[in-house]
Amino acid sequence: MIPELAATHHTAITVTDLEASVAWYEQVFGFAKFMEGPHPGGYAILLMEPRSQVVIAVHRHDANEGERFTETRTGLDHIGWSVPRREDLDAWEARLREHGVTFTPTVDVEEQGIRFSVLVFRDPDNIQFELCWMPEN
Repeated sequence: MIPELAATHHTAITVTDLEASVAWYEQVFGFAKFMEGPHPGGYAILLMEPRSQVVIAVHRHDANEGERFTETRTGLDHIGWSVPRREDLDAWEARLREHGVTFTPTVDVEEQGIRFSVLVFRDPDNIQFELCWMPEN
């Protein structure tokens, strides 16, 4: 028998400018700092969005050479978060625009009988995020 998984606990990302990235996540998403400290080879700050309790750990590694993220390397491709309603994607578009974040407007898709909507954008280090909504099919 496979042991149960409950949910994603956190997502950890490596950034080039820890303070700038923390400020971006606080301003754009309303994340709040709740833990920080040394991490092997660097420093980490954990942020939580208070309503959903989504946690993102933002890391600075001493060995980081300052290169921007690309999903074409082995490792992380993108991070996808769900929203409860389709209209939330429109509200997120307005919020991203308000904060000067470049995004691809929401696309409504139907593939293999599955419908969903997705809004794509990137953080200051070029890490791709997707906000997704799926109706009950």
